[in-house]
Amino acid sequence: MPITADYHLHTSFSGDSDTPMEEMILKGIELGLTEMCFTEHNDFDYPVNSHPAGFWELNPDAYLYDFLKLREKYADNITLLFGVELGLQPHLSKKNAAFAKAHDYDFIIGSSHLCHGKDPYYPAFYEGRTQEEAYREYFESILENLKVYSNFDVYGHLDYVVRYGPTKDQGYSYENYRDIFEEILKKLIDMEKGIEINTGALAKGMREPNPSIGILKRYQELGGEIITVGSDAHEPGLIAHAFDRAAEILTDCGYRYYATFEKRSPSFHKL
Repeated sequence: MPITADYHLHTSFSGDSDTPMEEMILKGIELGLTEMCFTEHNDFDYPVNSHPAGFWELNPDAYLYDFLKLREKYADNITLLFGVELGLQPHLSKKNAAFAKAHDYDFIIGSSHLCHGKDPYYPAFYEGRTQEEAYREYFESILENLKVYSNFDVYGHLDYVVRYGPTKDQGYSYENYRDIFEEILKKLIDMEKGIEINTGALAKGMREPNPSIGILKRYQELGGEIITVGSDAHEPGLIAHAFDRAAEILTDCGYRYYATFEKRSPSFHKL
C-alpha cells in the first residue's frame, strides 16, 4: 500500500460515530498505517429540525484528553495526529476562527456540510429545482466560504453534494461545473490551501472519489500540490478504504506526492 497515512477519520467524539478512538487506532495498526489523523466534526449552527441542538458540536477538551493518552500509549506503533473537520458557513467565520485557535491542532479540514443553512443529505435541498441547480448552489457556496475564511489546511470532499443528490453521481461530471470549479481551485491555490482525495464516496458505491477525477486533475494542472488522503471512516472497517485505487488515481492525474501534516505544516511523501 503506497499510502500509509489516513487523514480523515471520525470516532465517538463526532456526532455520527459510535466507535471508540482506541478501536480505530488498533485497526489502523493492523492495516499497517504509519499515521492516523483524527478529524472530528464541528459544525456550528446545524439545523435542529434534523438533529438535536449541539449534535454536531465537538467537545475539544474531552477529545484532546483521550487523544493524548492514546497517542502516548501507541507511540511505538503509530503516529497519531490531532485534527478537526470544521463545517464552514460564511456567517460563522469569526466563530470558526476562534474555535480553530483555541487548541493546537495538527491539521484542519474545512468542509461544506451545509449550504445556506440546508443539509444536502436531505431531499428537501433538491425539491423544486433541477439537480444541476442544487449542485451549482452548493459549489457556489464553497467559493463564498473561501472569500471570508482561511484558517484551514485542505478543503474536504469538494463535491460532497453528489453523494446525496436524487441520482447521486449519475450524469455528474466536472465539465458541467467547470466555470465554478475553476474559480474554487484557483482561489485555493492562491490561498496556498490543499484539497483531499476522500475515498468515502467509493465506500458508498460512487464511481469516483470526492472530489471527482476531473477536479483532482485540474487542481494539479493549475499548480496545486497539497493533497491529503482520507477514508472518512466512522468505523474500523472503512479505514484506508480503497487507498490503492486512490494512489492510482493520483498518479494518473500527475501527482508525485501526497501530504501529511504536523502542527499545521505539510510534509510530502512519494506515491
